[in-house]
Amino acid sequence: MWAEEDDKLKKTFEFGDFTEAFAFMCRVAFLAEAHGHHPNWSNVYNKVVIELCTHDQGNIVTEKDRKLADAIDNLQK
Repeated sequence: MWAEEDDKLKKTFEFGDFTEAFAFMCRVAFLAEAHGHHPNWSNVYNKVVIELCTHDQGNIVTEKDRKLADAIDNLQK
């Protein structure tokens, strides 16, 4: 579940290993490009932490962030 904290939507995704985590990041990268909206994220081994906010709206959570969050969740289905 995405948590809204500090004017960001945040979620940690956990995978079996680094390769699975990196493959997920690649899928998210193409998805983000298609949405024209790019995450702040980090990866350590099998975990990917994603934070979403809309920079051109003053670094707050907007509908653009919620749509990308939903699309990212749909990658997991």
